Amino acid sequence: MQQVLEQHKPFLRQVYEQLHAIPEVGWQEYKTTAYLAKILRDQNFHVTTFEGSTGLYVEIGEGAPVIGLRTDIDALWQQVDGEFRGNHSCGHDAHMTMAVGVLLLLKELHNPASGKIRVLFQPAEEKGNGALSFVERGLVDGMQFLFGMHIRPVQEMQDNSYSPALYHGAARLIEGTIVGQECHGARPHLGKNAIEIGSSLVTALSHIHIDPMIPSSVKLTSFQAGDIQNANTIPGIARFTIDARSQTNEGMEQLMAQLQLAIMGVEQSHRAKIEFETKATIVAAEVDDTAKQLMKQAIIDTCGLDHLAADVVTPGGEDFHYYTLKRPYIKATMLGVGCGVTPGLHDPHMTYNRDRLFTGIEIMTKTILHAVAFSQRSVIQRGATS
Repeated sequence: MQQVLEQHKPFLRQVYEQLHAIPEVGWQEYKTTAYLAKILRDQNFHVTTFEGSTGLYVEIGEGAPVIGLRTDIDALWQQVDGEFRGNHSCGHDAHMTMAVGVLLLLKELHNPASGKIRVLFQPAEEKGNGALSFVERGLVDGMQFLFGMHIRPVQEMQDNSYSPALYHGAARLIEGTIVGQECHGARPHLGKNAIEIGSSLVTALSHIHIDPMIPSSVKLTSFQAGDIQNANTIPGIARFTIDARSQTNEGMEQLMAQLQLAIMGVEQSHRAKIEFETKATIVAAEVDDTAKQLMKQAIIDTCGLDHLAADVVTPGGEDFHYYTLKRPYIKATMLGVGCGVTPGLHDPHMTYNRDRLFTGIEIMTKTILHAVAFSQRSVIQRGATS
């Protein structure tokens, strides 16, 4: 396998550089989708795209079992050196490159008659709803195993270490509006100051407590009220966002119940209206033990026990876990790639050791082949006992 991978390294480095140079935010990954479709078709893969939507998938082989690999394809929108633009600071360019590399290896190593492998190039992970769109399209229906991957920051994993499971937390991204009453700065008693109401909301959020055994947090992440040109006007309208996180799905339900009570309390205290809605929902990871063991064995087979890292428990979110929430029969896990990500994910100038992507490609290819073999053995065993 290493010899085959070595032949593809120059091409994969070019793929990475090209993907890194065309970052696009969720549901706008037009250049990315077109580029991936072209290079994969040039490699004689059967590529399926979607009318009116970004993203694509590739299939190798036929019949059962069906084994899946998912990569995300979108970038972040952030300020980089004073300019707001798309930026691959979460490693999705790395994940796409690894998925292309896995396809190249499987084309030579997978027996097409032994089952179907479906590689999903999913849009809008950062939006939190890209996975749901693929679920709705039926792309994971009947799938036995589904694997994903994510490069990890130095705060979680050492360089050249690899984890067989990522336990992401649940997250809710909320947008809201405070509706008070605007008035003249000389007559504050005639109005309802949206800034003061927002201050009460900050305090109320700080008093939210759920089961202390479940890591969780809820906080305002943006607040906009008034105008610098109108310093003598008390604002009646404010807009805000809230980021809520919990390590488990059950903890998130507790957190949201407390959040609703906190907002109601602030409304009643100020006799004002606070309107809010959840704009994105990300669920916590549900990792399958069999999938994790197959991944663990592939890590050991590829680089030895010394480079096997423990499971990663992280407060970050991932919409990958919608696949198992909506299709509980799918056995899934994500590979954590320790590659020296610094200063950290989502930093505009994030950097890492790109050579580790090739190790990730080898691990993921072996994991998929292990899953194919495991599924075939299970079918044979069921037949023998029936």
